[in-house]
Amino acid sequence: MPTEQREEKQLEASLDALLSQVADLKNSLGSFIYKLENEYDRLTWPSVLDSFALLSGQLNTLNKVLKHEKTPLFRNQVIIPLVLSPDRDEDLMRQTEGRVPVFSHEVVPDHLRTKPDPEVEEQEKQLTTDAARIGADAAQKQIQSLNKMCSNLLEKISKEEREAESGGLRPNKQTFNPADTNALVAAVAFGKGLSNWRPSGSSGPGQPGQPGAGTILAGASGLQQVQMAGAPSQQQPMLSGVQMAQAGQPGKMPSGIKTNIKSASMHPYQR
Repeated sequence: MPTEQREEKQLEASLDALLSQVADLKNSLGSFIYKLENEYDRLTWPSVLDSFALLSGQLNTLNKVLKHEKTPLFRNQVIIPLVLSPDRDEDLMRQTEGRVPVFSHEVVPDHLRTKPDPEVEEQEKQLTTDAARIGADAAQKQIQSLNKMCSNLLEKISKEEREAESGGLRPNKQTFNPADTNALVAAVAFGKGLSNWRPSGSSGPGQPGQPGAGTILAGASGLQQVQMAGAPSQQQPMLSGVQMAQAGQPGKMPSGIKTNIKSASMHPYQR
C-alpha cells in the first residue's frame, strides 16, 4: 500500500475518533448547561462536582487521543476553502447542527482561524507579562489569601444552609401567653378579677351625692306601698309606709293616691 494512502486512512481514523470524543464532550456540556439554566433551584453541589468530573475525564481522553502515537499532527494539515457562496447550504446546516447556514467570506475567517483574535491575543500576552513580573513569594501569598477567602466563603455558605435547614425544622415561636389571654377574656365577658373601686368624690347608694340610687329605692318603696294598699289584711304596713312618705305633714290623713302620685313623680325613668 502506498505511503500516501496509509497516511490518508490513518488521518481519517484519527478524525473519526476525535469527532466521537468531541461529540461526547459536547453532549456533556449541553446537559450541564441545561441543568444550570432549568434545574438550578434543586441542583446540589455533589451533582455539580459529578458533572465537572465527567467533563474533566472527557477532556483528558481527548488529549490522550491527540497525543497518541498513531494520531498525525493536525497542525501540519492545512484547510483551504474551495467554494465560498452566500447561498444557504443544507449539507453544511446538517453537519453543523444548524449553527452555520452559509459558508461565505464573512464566516470563513472565524471558523478557519488558527490563532485567537488580535485583541484576545494582546490581552493574553499582557497577562503573561504581568504573571512573569510576580515573584514566587508574592505569588504564594496571593494563593494563600485566595484560598483563605474561598474557605471563609464556603464556611459562610455552609452555615447559612445549616441555619436554614434547622429553621425549617424548628416550630414557630409562640408570641402570646394563653393564661393572659384567658384572663383578659374572662374579665371582659364576666367581669372576673375586676375591683369595686370608686373615685373619692362619689358617694354610696342612698346618699345625697348619688340621687339615682335614692330615686330607685324611693320608687321601689312607693310601688310596694300601692300593692299593699289593696290587701285588707296588710293595712298596718301600708299606713306605716304612707306615714314615712308623708313625713312633715301633720293633721292630714294619709292617702294611698297621694303616695302613688309621689312615688310616680320620683320614678327613676321620668323625663
